[in-house]
Amino acid sequence: MADILEPNTEPELSADHWLARARQLVPTAIERANATTGFPGRWKSILSKLERVPSCLSDLASHPCFSKNTLCKEILQSVASTLSEAIDLAERCTSCDSVQLGKLQMQSDLDSLAGKLDLNLRDCALLVKTGVLSDASVPVVPAPEPPTPIPNQKLNVRELLARLQIGHAEAKHRAVDSLLDVIREDEKSVLSVLGRSNISALIQLLTATAPKVREKAATVISLLAESGSCETLDVSEGVLPPLIRLAESGSLVGREKAVITLQRLSMSADTARAIVGHGGVRPLIEICQIGDSISQSAAAGTLKNLSAVPEVRQTLAEEGIVRVMINLLDCGIVLGSKEYAAECLQNLTATNDNLRRSVVSEGGLRSLLTYLDGPLPQESAVGALRNLVNSVSVDSLLSLGLLPRLMHVLKDGSLGAQQAAASAICRVSSSAEMKKLVGEFGCIPLLIRLLEAKSTGAREVAAQAIATLMSCPQNAREIKKDEKSVPNLVQLLDPSPLNTAKKYAIACLLMLSSSKKSKKLMISHGAIGYLKKLSEMEVAGSKKLLERLERGKLRSLFSRK
Repeated sequence: MADILEPNTEPELSADHWLARARQLVPTAIERANATTGFPGRWKSILSKLERVPSCLSDLASHPCFSKNTLCKEILQSVASTLSEAIDLAERCTSCDSVQLGKLQMQSDLDSLAGKLDLNLRDCALLVKTGVLSDASVPVVPAPEPPTPIPNQKLNVRELLARLQIGHAEAKHRAVDSLLDVIREDEKSVLSVLGRSNISALIQLLTATAPKVREKAATVISLLAESGSCETLDVSEGVLPPLIRLAESGSLVGREKAVITLQRLSMSADTARAIVGHGGVRPLIEICQIGDSISQSAAAGTLKNLSAVPEVRQTLAEEGIVRVMINLLDCGIVLGSKEYAAECLQNLTATNDNLRRSVVSEGGLRSLLTYLDGPLPQESAVGALRNLVNSVSVDSLLSLGLLPRLMHVLKDGSLGAQQAAASAICRVSSSAEMKKLVGEFGCIPLLIRLLEAKSTGAREVAAQAIATLMSCPQNAREIKKDEKSVPNLVQLLDPSPLNTAKKYAIACLLMLSSSKKSKKLMISHGAIGYLKKLSEMEVAGSKKLLERLERGKLRSLFSRK
């Protein structure tokens, strides 16, 4: 098959010429193979292959477009070349000089001939099977000017995909090279004709002998995975083991593309489990430690995806992921790596006390707090912090500077980060002393402002934090003084099932209802109307608060009289 995709030495010769040439050579090749006297076992095998050639030629010739297809002409040329080689070897094998040629060399030549025949037969069958024969001949790489029409582009892609399966390694190398160019220019044209056999052929190229072929195949698969169109097909065709091997021992480019693909594929929980099962954790951890910025970020992102699956977290911990993620938080090359590390630590510490203790003992709490000093504190880091606060003494938290960081997050963090900070305040405010300290740090006005958030979850946790802090008299006085506290809390009495903050709003308003001024504000903002509906729904505390407000309303009526 050495001639496929090689420059034609006789470009003027047509597919019809090479078909006629091959048909002319077949009887001679079969006759000479039958007449050989040496190496009978090998020649018997070669003869059986030669006898299958005529039917393959007929299959190709029977297609109405075979003479117009470039790939078909190349295959016929290769078949003719192989048949000529068979005739030549048969003559050499039966000549009187065969002894001088050397048995080992002749055996090697015969094995090579058998391999070429196998490849020819396979390629002919694949050419018919892929349907590429229906396509007219088009250039492998479309010329930039004039623009290639979309229909021709699709025909070109189908031929390129067929070339991934047909021919020798160098031919496939050139095919994957051209396919890369097409994907970069028009990804949709590839996705529209991509099939299972093409994916399988690309995956096989991930284990090619030549590093460049592996790199380019990994690049194509990476682009396809990032398109979001082939994840299930990739995994079902066995892409994970060769990708993991590339990540472990491939070239810099091969590793980078492999890890980028693993990051995209690992977004599926089933695939994440499969990556762990195939031994993918160790190479990913190594890349986090020594990889360049792109590879490191992709590896950290993949590990973050794996950590989202609860049943593999212990395996990740046993591979040393905690220390690696903390190191990334401290020394990650790019911000993306640090964010993935924080999210990974958040996942690891979500439900597992042992992993929480491990993160704390490795110094993770200090690293998370330092990371939060940045101008835009991220939700994942605050979430990890929230998971850890009950695993450390209050004195340690205070000495590490927890409260200034939470204050910073409530001021400058994203809404998700602010919600996580409010949740951390709920968890850490277990003693009167701690509640007082939280209030003194200025968190209360920020929590009151958070009651106005668009997110239901953020409003709920803000109301819960305020309710927790109000048991401290000093905090209660501050909340009463804040002109936004009562109006914001009354708005949270909305009886809608989607409003999950109402029970905490009732608790806060009950504590504020000892103040006449606060009661008047509640009434003026429509609290009674809300509370009547909530009383009918039997929401805890609503009836009691309603009675207090109605008594206050009656008193004010009598006092006016």
